[in-house]
Amino acid sequence: MAEAADFQGISPSPARRWLRRTAAAALGAPLVAALLTGPAAQAAETGKAPTGSRTVDVSLNTLSPNAPVEGDTLTISGTLTNKGKETVTDGEVGLRVGPRLSSRGEIDDAAKRTGYVPGADPVEIGGKYTLKVPKLRSGISQDFTLAVPVDKLGLDDEGVYQLGVSLSGRTSGSGYGQVLGIKRSFLPWQPEDTDGKTGMTFLWPLIASPHVTAETGSDEQQTPVFANDDLAAELAPGGRLEQMVSLGSQLPVTWVIDPDLLAGVDAMTKNYQVKVGDSTVAGKNQDIAKQWLTSLEAAVEDDKVIALPFADPDLASIAHRGKSVSGTLSHLQTASEVAARTVETVLHVKPSTDFAWPVNGAIDPSIVDVATSAGAHKVIARSDSLRETGNLPYTPTAARPIGGGTTAVVADARLSTAFDGDMSKAGASTLAVQKFLAQTLALTEQDPENERSIVVAPQRMPTAAQAQTMATALRALGDGHWTQPLDLVAAAEVKPDARATTKVPKASKYPKKLRDQELPTQAFQDIRTTQDSLNSFRVVLTQPERVVTPFGNAINRSMSTSWRGSPLEAQQYRDSVRTYLQGLSNEVTLIEKSDVTLSGRSATIPVTVQNKLVQGVDHLVLKVTSDNIRLKFDDDGSVAELPVKIAGGHSQSLKFDASANANGQARVTARLFTEDGTPYGEEMTFTVKVSEVTPTVLLVIAGGLLLLVLAGVRMYTHRKRSIASDTADGNGGEPEQPSDPTPDTGPESGAPSDTGEKVDR
Repeated sequence: MAEAADFQGISPSPARRWLRRTAAAALGAPLVAALLTGPAAQAAETGKAPTGSRTVDVSLNTLSPNAPVEGDTLTISGTLTNKGKETVTDGEVGLRVGPRLSSRGEIDDAAKRTGYVPGADPVEIGGKYTLKVPKLRSGISQDFTLAVPVDKLGLDDEGVYQLGVSLSGRTSGSGYGQVLGIKRSFLPWQPEDTDGKTGMTFLWPLIASPHVTAETGSDEQQTPVFANDDLAAELAPGGRLEQMVSLGSQLPVTWVIDPDLLAGVDAMTKNYQVKVGDSTVAGKNQDIAKQWLTSLEAAVEDDKVIALPFADPDLASIAHRGKSVSGTLSHLQTASEVAARTVETVLHVKPSTDFAWPVNGAIDPSIVDVATSAGAHKVIARSDSLRETGNLPYTPTAARPIGGGTTAVVADARLSTAFDGDMSKAGASTLAVQKFLAQTLALTEQDPENERSIVVAPQRMPTAAQAQTMATALRALGDGHWTQPLDLVAAAEVKPDARATTKVPKASKYPKKLRDQELPTQAFQDIRTTQDSLNSFRVVLTQPERVVTPFGNAINRSMSTSWRGSPLEAQQYRDSVRTYLQGLSNEVTLIEKSDVTLSGRSATIPVTVQNKLVQGVDHLVLKVTSDNIRLKFDDDGSVAELPVKIAGGHSQSLKFDASANANGQARVTARLFTEDGTPYGEEMTFTVKVSEVTPTVLLVIAGGLLLLVLAGVRMYTHRKRSIASDTADGNGGEPEQPSDPTPDTGPESGAPSDTGEKVDR
């Protein structure tokens, strides 16, 4: 009768309407409860098709306006899907509003309910504000739209109301009408500004997984090489990062940026290469990168920008697994130092670098120590980590002093996780928006006289759909009836609540799920090995900055938070950095040398060093060492050394004076060292064979030569006599030429010489 009176122009008070609906629901409760405990419960146990109030799935795809005021008409559209086995007849879609939810906990409880609950779900508004569905066959979906003036919703006091859309009807298995499907949401009702508004800080993260490798081209510009061209898809229109920028430019947010992303996109605006198998091809997405950077620069011009350390290092992994490995904290320091410089260079704004953001805002004492070791004085935590220990009846303000001059800026866990999950489905997105709005209003109503500041720190890399859902929620708060925008820097400076907890949880409270995703200790040991190799390599280069910068950035990327959940990919990235560095180091090497033969007491032994790098090398020393005292260098001993300095793309042959005092073999080892005595590259060994010519041998040779001379004189004399005799006999022509004498040595050999090098004195 109450609803009939509404249509006839008789308008009872909202309070009376609510009492009547509640009474009607209470009267029908026993019957509905009996229905719920029968087929629906059995279906859940046996896995059969749903029955009862779960027969039809109701999805709420749009709700407008999200936070209505006086004079508005609430419009809801959605989809009905018959999940049961029987056709639904005589169906009716209706709107159910109420009860008013008085706390954040009640909102959570209402969100968990699925089927129709007598007493918790009031009667439909009814009348002309319902939609008839004559027939809905099994497996079939049908869209619907309801439009109800706000003054017909029965909204009394300001606050959050439960809102439900249900389908009532019949099936062939039952001869009576019942609720066959229901979906609940929330309706914030605050038509006028509250006396005290809540400061709202919403972080807008621009973070991506690493795409740039340690490899660069040999040209003057050092053309960067990308592991793939996937980043271009995120920057292109409709892509994840493009949506983050285009949406964020219209919202009151605080930008939280990984400088590595900016550096990567800036590199894409010029010439860049993309790895394809074992080769590289030219990247072709310069225009996309330029457009994205231009849009971002305009978007952040008047907003606060927070720069994370370069490549967003995993603070918890460093604290729990990497801190004990020497050099790890120095990488974090370097990543923090380069952050501000990168943002200023690319975006031309001065960022704040005073904030650290551990994964999911989970902290313990070691994480706080690591987070602040690089200069940050504020840590973005989350309320499910820094939990309230007392019975505080309201959500305290975000800023909390946690000792040592450090402030924890505690993000609200409910609000920060409101947009997790698949937001590409309209029903999930709409529900997330309404629940977010409901929680912010309920939070404000907890203590209206106490203006507080809250922070929302969503997932680090929101999808495009998640970004769109977040933007919808923030736009709905745009009228500012119960919140007002506040940037993160200002939120960190708000006077702390004296009753809020400031005790950092101990390490044993750190979530196991997060700990299991951390980088292993081996990862930091791999990073140290790579850094040690880089330190050795850089000292021999004439242009070390060409190597130090790309490899330093790659080492920082090896510690990135984005590797969580991808241990294999993380290992492959670290291996690729180490392997490429080793390949460059091996471009400065000793050329393999064959065995050497010394034909005498002294000789010069050459050893060649080759530099295949583009740049020159210096500050190297080549040492040769003999393992036999019969072979000495510079008449001093078994070791000699010479400095090495070679231009790029050249070789240098270094000559060592050697002497021998006896025949035999000596094993010689040649190796490069840096000037401080650190071995560089692999050693090379070769054999020196000493074949000294003795005085006895020389005497034999001299005797042989004398005999040859005497034989020649005798032949000459004999020949002269023969000519004279022929002349005396009257032979008047040319003298007869005797034939060549029989050789007393064998013919010259055409066979190749023995292997090895022969070094003459």
